Amino acid sequence: MLISYNWLKDLCDIDLSPREVAEMLTSVGNAVEGIEEHGDDFVFDIDLTSNRGDCLSHWGIAREIRAAAALGDAHSKDSKFQDSSTESQSGILDSGTAGSGILESTLVTIEAPELCHRFTARIIRGVRIGPSPEWLVKRLEAVGERSINNVADITNFVMHELGNPMHSFDLNKLKENRIVVRRARSGDKIRTLDEVERELDESMLMICDAEKPVAVGGVMGGFDSGITEETADVLLEVAYFNRDSIRQTSRKLKLSTEASHRFERGVDVENLIRASNRATELMCELAGGTAAEFVDVYPAKQERKSIESNDIENAVRRLTGLDVSSEEIDRILKALGFQSQVGNRKSQMFIVPSWRHDVSIEEDLVEEVARIVGYDKIGEELAPAYGAGEYQPNEMRKFHLRQTLANLGFDEAISYSFIDTKYDDRFELVEGLVAPDLDERFVTLQDSIIEGATRMRATLIPGLLEAVRTNLNHQQRNLALFEIGKVFASSPEENGLPIERELFALVVTGGKILEHKALPIGETDFYDAKGAFESAMHAIDAPSLSFAGSEVSHLRSGQSAEILLDGNRVGTIGRLSDEIAGSFKFRQPVFVAEADLDALLAAKPDAVIYRPLAVYPSVTRDVSFVIKRSLTFGAIREAILAENYELLRKVEFSDLFEGKGIAGDERSLTIRLEYRSDERTLVEEEVEFVHQSVLSSLERRFGIKVR
Repeated sequence: MLISYNWLKDLCDIDLSPREVAEMLTSVGNAVEGIEEHGDDFVFDIDLTSNRGDCLSHWGIAREIRAAAALGDAHSKDSKFQDSSTESQSGILDSGTAGSGILESTLVTIEAPELCHRFTARIIRGVRIGPSPEWLVKRLEAVGERSINNVADITNFVMHELGNPMHSFDLNKLKENRIVVRRARSGDKIRTLDEVERELDESMLMICDAEKPVAVGGVMGGFDSGITEETADVLLEVAYFNRDSIRQTSRKLKLSTEASHRFERGVDVENLIRASNRATELMCELAGGTAAEFVDVYPAKQERKSIESNDIENAVRRLTGLDVSSEEIDRILKALGFQSQVGNRKSQMFIVPSWRHDVSIEEDLVEEVARIVGYDKIGEELAPAYGAGEYQPNEMRKFHLRQTLANLGFDEAISYSFIDTKYDDRFELVEGLVAPDLDERFVTLQDSIIEGATRMRATLIPGLLEAVRTNLNHQQRNLALFEIGKVFASSPEENGLPIERELFALVVTGGKILEHKALPIGETDFYDAKGAFESAMHAIDAPSLSFAGSEVSHLRSGQSAEILLDGNRVGTIGRLSDEIAGSFKFRQPVFVAEADLDALLAAKPDAVIYRPLAVYPSVTRDVSFVIKRSLTFGAIREAILAENYELLRKVEFSDLFEGKGIAGDERSLTIRLEYRSDERTLVEEEVEFVHQSVLSSLERRFGIKVR
């Protein structure tokens, strides 16, 4: 943002050198990055944060100087430059010379009030288009604007002076001499002032005449309705548009202008009449025009925000350590445009000025006081020791989870929290995250950083799969990744805040690589993913989990399971479905798991029970069965344990075989049975008797026999 020193001196009575002004502005948060000499003037290059749209004008910067230098309203050099909070909205121009009365007419119609909150139009007749006077050209050149003609230069001048973008139309080029503010229609096109024809869509706000668009609202005017040497009557527009709409339109059209830059950051909706009056005065003076009709269409007047403070002086002291008197606090806030009045319970109410879109809570008021008093005056003090440096709840458990997976050869992934809308409804989400009765279940970004990535993620899996694809494209096919991160969903609660849950997810694919080995020892499968997940759960002392076969939309049927905690579903695990794998162009099996980490960490861990080491040796038997694909190891294990065999201590999965010699709807399952007694060494006859009982029980229950 370029600001002229001489221009500032025209707006407020300051007796400071350019360097002193630069130091003062920097100290109150408007960092001056450089000072350049421009003829008899000096130009400040100010780096403004995106929330300070009120400082995108010379008047806004002058307001900051008056507050920082403790200059009162008497130091404003012209009464027309009062803040909009004190302006009479009937107009500043004398009605006998400028016709500033507000008329009810058909000159302006707003068909999209949700995108255009206020629109003023003033007609100036009998203008003579020509070059601007030297003083006006110099002012514009100092802030990086080139001179076009006197009318166009005046609109640019007032925008840089007061902060309100405006546009002038050739009234006689508007069909039916009227303005319609509406959304673009299908097939609408416009040739903008840069002589580029642009295609429009229905999300864009257009300023139109009776037939067609004549300007892209808040961005750029149209070429066909622009001011030329033949122009005699001007329609001057000063309006207030929806910030999000302007930002989206500017990005879609790849067209950023001084006007869109200001509208995106917020302009002063109550400053439109003053800006229109100022431009009209200059057009009458410099272009020989005569002010005529004026229309102010304000469908729904915006309510001013107010902030209640029980003790602002104490709040400043508590949050900053600065000892500022209540009188000085009131002076600073008043200089910045905040009006004070007595609230309920003898509290103090501060009315937020219409140009401060970034102030809404008491802490914001404290920040305003602190920056004007000086951040450098905030002393150094050690923070209270309560909890300082301590681990947060569950932090060590997450550390052990990460360490365990790293020891298993996993790498931790960190994905973006925003994803593409194409992933909507492609992945089953953790239980209870999304309320099915909500019209909009997901959290949508209004201004995405990455094109297309407009959803806050409701699952970690898309980010992990993108990481897998990137690695596969770089010829890395043996992968084991995990991620711990937040997911988001819309909330049915009235406070409007989204639901946030922390999840844990992992993905494995390719071969199993041992340390210091170049070749894999085998391909990863479902049980590798399940084993890694169980190891991670053991690391966080999660209670016993169970796995049950289940149909999961994003997993392959028959190779998917739900993860259960006390009978409640907390996650899913299995092989990625062929449809999703194909969309990512994966040519090898990919296994994924995802679980609700918040729920797992909140569950009470199983009690750790000490058991002495076994004194007597155990006997193990491996046995293979040919089973139907629908029968799972879990079902077989539960059936065996339900019999409560005294000598049977463990039932473990050993191997699974599919292929030659096995029917297509069958597979060979090998399990390991461990027998042991705490009182004696078992003999063969005892083991064989129990073993045959187990096999007989399985044959009766499932109709399966030893292979």
